[in-house]
Amino acid sequence: MNGFLQKEAEDVIWRCFLSHVSLSKADVQFTHTHTHTQAGGPSGQSLEDRCNRILRNMEASLTARDRVGIQDFVLLDAYTSETAFLDNLRKRFHENLIYTYIGTLLVSVNPYKELDIYSKKQMDTYMGVNFFELPPHIYALADNVFRTMLSEFNNHFILISGESGAGKTEASKKILQFYAVSCPSTRVLNNVRDRLLLSNPVLEAFGNAKTLKNDNSSRFGKYMDIQFDQQGGAVGGHILSYLLEKSRVVHQNHGERNFHIFYQLVEGGEDDLLLWLGLQRNCQQYSYLVQGDCAKVSSINDRSDWKTVRKALSVIDFSEADVEHLFGIIASVLHLGNIRFDTDALGYATLSNNQEMHWVSKLLGIPAQVLQHGLTHRKIEAKTEEVFSPFSVDHAVYARDALAKAIYGRTFTWLVNKINESLVNKDSSRKTVIGLLDIYGFEVLNVNSFEQFCINYCNEKLQQLFIELTLKSEQEEYHLEGIEWEPVPYFNNKIICDLVEEKYRGIISILDEECLRPGEATDLTFLEKMEETMGGHPHFVTHKLADQKTRKTMDRGDFRLLHYAGEVTYCVVGFLDKNNDLLYRNGKEVMRRSKNAIITHCFPTTEPDSKRRPETVVTQFKSSLVGLTEILMSKEPWYVRCIKPNEAKQPGRFDDVLVRHQVKYLGLMEHLRVRRAGFAYRRKYEIFLQRYKALCPDTWPNWRGSAAEGVQRLIKHLGYKSDEYKMGRTKIFIRHPKTLFATEDAFQECKHRLATRIQAKYKGYRVKGDFQKQKEAATRIETCWRGLMARKEREKRAWAAKVIKKFIKGFMTRHQPIGADNSEYLMYVRQNYLTRLKDNLPKTVLHRDAWLTPPPIMHEVSQILKQVYIRHLVRKYVGGISPQRKAQLMLKLQASVIFKGKKESYPFSVSRPFLDTRIGTDNISIKVLQMIRQEQLKTSVPVVKYDRNGFRPRLRQLIFTMEAAYLVEEAKIKQRIEFISLKGVSVSDLSDNFLIFHVSCEDKKKGDLVLQCDHLFEALTKLSVIVSNQNFIRVVQGSVRFDIQPGREGFVDFKSGQESMVYRAKNGHLMVESTRNKTRM
Repeated sequence: MNGFLQKEAEDVIWRCFLSHVSLSKADVQFTHTHTHTQAGGPSGQSLEDRCNRILRNMEASLTARDRVGIQDFVLLDAYTSETAFLDNLRKRFHENLIYTYIGTLLVSVNPYKELDIYSKKQMDTYMGVNFFELPPHIYALADNVFRTMLSEFNNHFILISGESGAGKTEASKKILQFYAVSCPSTRVLNNVRDRLLLSNPVLEAFGNAKTLKNDNSSRFGKYMDIQFDQQGGAVGGHILSYLLEKSRVVHQNHGERNFHIFYQLVEGGEDDLLLWLGLQRNCQQYSYLVQGDCAKVSSINDRSDWKTVRKALSVIDFSEADVEHLFGIIASVLHLGNIRFDTDALGYATLSNNQEMHWVSKLLGIPAQVLQHGLTHRKIEAKTEEVFSPFSVDHAVYARDALAKAIYGRTFTWLVNKINESLVNKDSSRKTVIGLLDIYGFEVLNVNSFEQFCINYCNEKLQQLFIELTLKSEQEEYHLEGIEWEPVPYFNNKIICDLVEEKYRGIISILDEECLRPGEATDLTFLEKMEETMGGHPHFVTHKLADQKTRKTMDRGDFRLLHYAGEVTYCVVGFLDKNNDLLYRNGKEVMRRSKNAIITHCFPTTEPDSKRRPETVVTQFKSSLVGLTEILMSKEPWYVRCIKPNEAKQPGRFDDVLVRHQVKYLGLMEHLRVRRAGFAYRRKYEIFLQRYKALCPDTWPNWRGSAAEGVQRLIKHLGYKSDEYKMGRTKIFIRHPKTLFATEDAFQECKHRLATRIQAKYKGYRVKGDFQKQKEAATRIETCWRGLMARKEREKRAWAAKVIKKFIKGFMTRHQPIGADNSEYLMYVRQNYLTRLKDNLPKTVLHRDAWLTPPPIMHEVSQILKQVYIRHLVRKYVGGISPQRKAQLMLKLQASVIFKGKKESYPFSVSRPFLDTRIGTDNISIKVLQMIRQEQLKTSVPVVKYDRNGFRPRLRQLIFTMEAAYLVEEAKIKQRIEFISLKGVSVSDLSDNFLIFHVSCEDKKKGDLVLQCDHLFEALTKLSVIVSNQNFIRVVQGSVRFDIQPGREGFVDFKSGQESMVYRAKNGHLMVESTRNKTRM
């Protein structure tokens, strides 16, 4: 009975949550979804910790349906209504529920604020949990992809799309971070994980920029493969890039910036690096950085981002040489943008600023003359002859910008390849792959040009692939379950893709033809050619072909395409130039002369220098899209659709018009219609029966037959109509959400009655059994306890009396020899003393007298312990002295021997540490250092030298080497005194700082030296160490005689006074008065 009730109670609580749609291939998983916690149960007690955890974390999807909306759009009743779709999205957005499902597709709305839903705890919550068990989250999608890949051992990709600022890059980061935490961890795997994570900031620095819509907009498409081994460890990766917006290098619209790396280098680069690169820490100095007039952005910290990029480059295994060459290229692009051209007398271009040319030449390792010629001349080949034609200023500017774009574009390709080398998996065994495709979203700007045409063409191709894969997935599941597939009406955008890419007649073919044909091809001739070729196409219109009403909304140089997401008007101005993206042949030849290793790699001499024009940009992009499509078709698809709620980047603001537009061009309604075309809900028979069996008396509490038969009996009891459901091989398919909601509502009512009955029976049974057990146990415990306590009390008292007697007797005989009566007491005394001594030991040698007074019996032992411990403290102190400190103390000891008790001011110098030198070598003249370089410089101090005649003070430097003392005035050595000719040094016994150098007669060209030095004790102590003689320093009283010159002497008189003075006395002596210092002990 106990086990049955426990099982049924757990079943009712655990299975009382709504199960939403599950279209995952890993459909064998349990797919419990998020419901509300019961507000107040009969007893308020939980039966299982797991149930409590689920109740706390699940979203209330039924009773709170009107407040937070439906978490899966497939269960939306009015699934064809855009208004209902937006209402549901808005409700969830205002409740900070930014994620919503359409089956397994995840819709993400950028909240423009930090939400506490990305912590390590959140990752652990979603790790290994069934897809629909918890509220929609990007972690749930990432985890489901990962577990499906491991279980089926096949390849998958996650397509992340949306317009600029919708959060695509952040979504990609969150997925990478989740895999970094959830995958197995070893040293090698952690290395790969770190490189995968840190490749993001590097690619963002070189490929992202601030635009009008987004402060960190990806200006290239990125597809990243993450390779996993059989255990799920990330073992490698590979990155593909698409259509880098190179034109941004040389031109930015107002309110936009160039790529982040330029500003990071200028703002965050180290001073030495900027000096080496010839850069100033001011973005306003560089033409390529100020065209958008917003070099500073409040939301971007370029200095901090610079540190992140530098760290990332080191982790990704870029060598110092690679980093040096890479930043040299970035700086050369900035210098290249500052090169200006003037017109000479013949109207040709000449350089006007050779300084910038010098830096470009230095950083790229190209001779300046070669570079200058390449920027001002074009190479023309005529049969066997080569002719160099000078540029006009406009052509020179075009050539300069084309070279800058080519350098940056090829360097970016090199960077991606370098990252791929660091991520390569060297293990040849089979790996499974999860791809992340972060691609540009559909773009509609005020003025749409070539870039928007390419981006929107890419989105058309991906939409075509998206619908094909979605329909394929649905058809496969229907086929596996034996249910007839019903054709789904949808808009097939193949007509638009053909309009763009059809051979010979498509826009791409016409654009390439105009770019390649001889003659004066212009943007307008391109437009005219399109009008001739596709004039009657229903998805193409120009100003010339439009009706009167439409012409008012178009300029003469515009053409309009009706995309699947709506109409987009393109301005043809610049289409040909941007598609050509030509770099003159001699520009490549100039680059091949470079000594920069990266440039050498980017412009190899082995590159075919064909006279044929290279492929145009749009053709290259078309080819890369074909390759991408092939990659994606070979993998299982998953989708994240990112939506921007408003243009102002404000949290909590939901712009219906903007969101409606994005819902349309992201194809969300199209996807929802495909998902709902057949059956809105499908579930395994076992799961459906386990959840709803309580609604039918025949299936409750246990069904003995097969699950399919049980479900058939259940739905018959519920009254399902034949057109409302289908029975597959392993699943039941329910057509309408209202049928499911009606079943769920009936279950919500039923579960309370069942839970109350089960709880009542179970509680009564448990309480009765517990009471009987407690009563019997209480009687037994009471009896045993009383007896036990009485015996313990008697034993405790007897023991206490014995101990007290022995203690008293021991105290009374404590002065007698050790015997049976006092041995334990004396042992206690010893132990007590040693315990107290342990807690009161002196902390340092200076506190050695603070030794605890011992009892008489411990007196001798205490003395021995004291000696041992003091020795220990001394040994510990000596062992902790560093070599530098020891040398300092040895000098202080030497000073003590010389001056202690002799010179009045010595006690005040004891606490002042000596320095290696008082004058750094950078403050000593280079000329002087060169003159004494043969001798080892030991120390130097600033001094005041008093003239022998007149005693005028002069600032000098006193330098000691191993052989002599030098008196130096700036760059001139005034006097050299060899130590072998130094008879001695005299100082007074007062508190002054005078010293007199006595020189032997053989060296007396200038006489003895009278010096004043603030560091007298330090200088003389080091001098005594150098000459290894401390006795030649004399401390005298009264006066000191010195030789002014051979045969002529002078005197320095010393005395104490009220204040320190130095002056010439009436007797012609130098009088030094010093204040008397109080004696320091």
